[in-house]
Amino acid sequence: MKTLLLTCAALLGAATLAAREPQAPWTADLGDGTYRNPVLWADYSDPDVIRTGDDYWMTASSFACVPGLQILHSTDLVNWEIVAAALPRLYDGAFDAPSHGNGVWAPAIRCHEGVYYIYWGDPDRGIYMIRSRDPRGEWSAPHLVKAARGMIDPCPLWDDDGRAYLVHGWAGSRAGFKSVLSVSEMSADGERLLGEEVLVFDGHDANPTVEGPKFYKRDGWYYIFAPAGGVKPGWQLVLRARSPFGPYEWRRVLHQGDTPTPGPHQGGWVEDVAGRSWFLHFVDEYAYGRVVHLQPMEWSDDGWCLIGEDSNGDGVGEPVARWQKPASRTPSALRMPAASDRFDGRTLGLQWQWAANPATGWYFHHPAAGCLRLMCVRRPDGWRNLWDTPNLLLQKVSGPDCTFTARVRFRGAYDGDRAGLVVMGEDYALLGLERRDGKMLLTLARCAEADAGTAEQSEVSVAAPDGEVWLRCRIERQRNDDGTPRMCCRFSFSRDGRRFEPLGEPFVAQAGRWIGAKVGLVAEAAQQRNDGGWLDVDEFLVTK
Repeated sequence: MKTLLLTCAALLGAATLAAREPQAPWTADLGDGTYRNPVLWADYSDPDVIRTGDDYWMTASSFACVPGLQILHSTDLVNWEIVAAALPRLYDGAFDAPSHGNGVWAPAIRCHEGVYYIYWGDPDRGIYMIRSRDPRGEWSAPHLVKAARGMIDPCPLWDDDGRAYLVHGWAGSRAGFKSVLSVSEMSADGERLLGEEVLVFDGHDANPTVEGPKFYKRDGWYYIFAPAGGVKPGWQLVLRARSPFGPYEWRRVLHQGDTPTPGPHQGGWVEDVAGRSWFLHFVDEYAYGRVVHLQPMEWSDDGWCLIGEDSNGDGVGEPVARWQKPASRTPSALRMPAASDRFDGRTLGLQWQWAANPATGWYFHHPAAGCLRLMCVRRPDGWRNLWDTPNLLLQKVSGPDCTFTARVRFRGAYDGDRAGLVVMGEDYALLGLERRDGKMLLTLARCAEADAGTAEQSEVSVAAPDGEVWLRCRIERQRNDDGTPRMCCRFSFSRDGRRFEPLGEPFVAQAGRWIGAKVGLVAEAAQQRNDGGWLDVDEFLVTK
């Protein structure tokens, strides 16, 4: 009887916990052995993927967001969770201030002789590498493989004979040219390039803006998978040769065709545990960022592949909207990357990223109060708007329609202290609590073309509620007249967490610099004085 009572209590506790957890905004696994695209409705630009044993590992561009190089894990390529961040801080003092769109571009993840490697290109510094024995664990400090300006999108290949190679693209904004791919020999330890660069593919004529190459070997052929044609209207190429240095022949293997999925862009090829091939890539959803799709992939007897499904008979694959799930030896529960946070631990959730390297004193975990405390950090010298603010704590938007609700308490010590909920891109909107002229106000401010230094405008201000307040942003996916997606944001607040009052006009979000709009928190001060203000955040819930 005691065992039965304990079992019932455990089940009741689990049910209570499940009831407390918000419903995820997007689920790719349809529960009947099929999935729908995207498998990740979140901004994981330039994804790359590998499988070791029963486990899949993915990483993606993180640019100047900190921590960088989030590591995602899955056992079926459909259900994913964030398990680590391989780059706790960016590697140069320049990233102590916001450096939008710079930093970590198009990483490649590989495993060689039991060691996991991630290579990426920094367009201003060169090609970097880190490694680890455990992708969930600590990674090495960044190692500069090659100092150069404009070398991007690197991918290594360790050959059967022990030699190693690296393919990469070029950033026209730094190098002065683009649309070509180069291969170099690499030391077996992966730490340096050897010899001269060899240009192996020129896409200027038929495949402009070729970039994002991934290097593979299969049945004696060297393959380079690479997108071309630009992010939104582009297509996928596969190149092959009998030598890593070419000469390469090529085919288009995936394009939009007659589907509603534009520009299937760069990604990685992986085999499941049954030997079937799959291709993980991104699709640009404008303000939502670059969301991740999963395509079936077939190899023909002549050594070429086709990605997706040739639904219109043109000989090139088109993206699928729904498909059978990959084979898996480890069935997965429904999993999505974390979004909600109740701040009841001693570390930030892995979904959170700062706009620059964080400094001591920006925030504190407060377990006794069950909250996160964000201190009002003085604006940097020359501040124009939040585009210049380093202490933005943000996360990706995690579904086409979703609601972000923050339960907060604000202490404004001096005039100019403010904090709140922000939707951040090249335009932004902030629903915040602010001390102004000795009074506490609830304000909605917005800024158009923040990246150009435009001044922020206060749209509406009302007297702030006393004590706790719930700040909310409801995001809905709409369509512009030309059919492109639009992210519409509506702000509201509540005094009791149940009845919400709208505030201000809807805000149409814009993407950031190479990233989607992000949602999160900020606490700032107009002046630095003793014992300044703060924002206590009890919970940050993301719901459908």
